[in-house]
Amino acid sequence: MTISVITAVYNAEVTVGEAIASVAAQTHPDVEHLVVEGKSKDGSLAAIERAGHHRMKLISEPDQGVYDALNKGIRNTTGDVIGFVHSDDFLPHDRALARIAAAFEDPAVEAVFSDLDYVSRGDTSRVIRHWSTGAYHPRRLKYGWMPAHPTLYLRREVYERFGNFDNDFGIAADYDFILRYFSQGTVKSCYIPEVLYKMRVGGVSNRNWAKIRQKMEEDMLAIRRNRVGGLHTLAMKNLSKVGQFLVRKPRGN
Repeated sequence: MTISVITAVYNAEVTVGEAIASVAAQTHPDVEHLVVEGKSKDGSLAAIERAGHHRMKLISEPDQGVYDALNKGIRNTTGDVIGFVHSDDFLPHDRALARIAAAFEDPAVEAVFSDLDYVSRGDTSRVIRHWSTGAYHPRRLKYGWMPAHPTLYLRREVYERFGNFDNDFGIAADYDFILRYFSQGTVKSCYIPEVLYKMRVGGVSNRNWAKIRQKMEEDMLAIRRNRVGGLHTLAMKNLSKVGQFLVRKPRGN
């Protein structure tokens, strides 16, 4: 089974090398790593080239933002399964993709996801938040449940059936896609209760009040468009984050 990992990059000179190295270190033998670089204004391209490995391919050209870059990645990958490692983030150990591949050994499984740690930008050994996703059930969507998107790996056929990310969203296209897919109610998924992804804090969706407001407005649009709930869904989605700050040492570290 080939796993295609997509990394979208724009002005991430400091961190992209670690993201690439974490994919290069994976013990799973069949990995395709596609880096989609959007003509950064810093030294990202040089950092990518320094960190490059034999399983990596590079596309470097202008794009219309992160979701456009991810869609481009999906179109240009060849793997059986598709996932993402963002340019600020990294896989926590060299067996992460092997764990994901093992879950896909069941041919009925279309979606695999796990837990995620938010870590300090200055000290990635320090966990700020811990996102324990829990197993999927259709009823949970209206209470704000979603898998941590960077941990979500899907069979290629899912994108062929449900389409890619909607570029009309600036921040919440991942949530919109997750609702589009999981709201069908017939998903066969596998939840791995381990931390298989590390994300640096300080992402675009919570950078300032304007971005937080935009995220909430787009989340509400996604909820209504996919008919999974209402204002209570948005409220529960945001309230669920409070418990993530009660950090404990999770499995998989």
